Amino acid sequence: MQITCPHCGFSKQIDQQQLPPDITTVNCPKCKQSFPLPQPAQEAVPQLEVADEGYQSNLNETRNAAQAEIDALPKAGFWIRLVAAIVDTLIVFVLQFLLGSLLAMAGFATVGGGDGAVGNIAMLIQLFGFVLSLTYYVFFTGYCGQTPGKMALRIKVIRCDGSSLGYGKAAFREIPAKFIAGIIFGIGYVMVAFDDQKQGLHDRMADTYVIKL
Repeated sequence: MQITCPHCGFSKQIDQQQLPPDITTVNCPKCKQSFPLPQPAQEAVPQLEVADEGYQSNLNETRNAAQAEIDALPKAGFWIRLVAAIVDTLIVFVLQFLLGSLLAMAGFATVGGGDGAVGNIAMLIQLFGFVLSLTYYVFFTGYCGQTPGKMALRIKVIRCDGSSLGYGKAAFREIPAKFIAGIIFGIGYVMVAFDDQKQGLHDRMADTYVIKL
């Protein structure tokens, strides 16, 4: 630090760490006059901390406001979702019938029509229909949040933070979450009619909303 005598103007550079911690005055080596030791400037750390706290508070307020807007979006109720589900069921049934028929013809043409072959082909067609149904719902929900039935009724599945589901979250919602919602006598689906945010059990498990567009 630079120390300058206010009496004679003598100045000298001194290492602050060499000064005793309790010293408050110094004597000028030139004019022998004493004067108060200048205090070093304090760092503005508290102001920075306050600024950081203010920034974090504003960020939290922005996030809360954005979440409130998402929570306030119009939600699809029980009946409109039921109609969309019926449309999807019909589409899946037609696909299963058409593609299953082609698979059956290919199977009979390959292995013939013996008793054992008929049973194996029937089991294969059932398995194919089951996989086709799961693929239908997971693909469309993960891809854009809308199956064709939901597109027709202008409703969409989103995550509760407003983001898209993705295939992983869609698979969880459409397979294990819906299985649990349906296995308890369908109560998980009926919850949509009574929940404030129109969420079924599978929506709550997957953290999703079904909104109106």
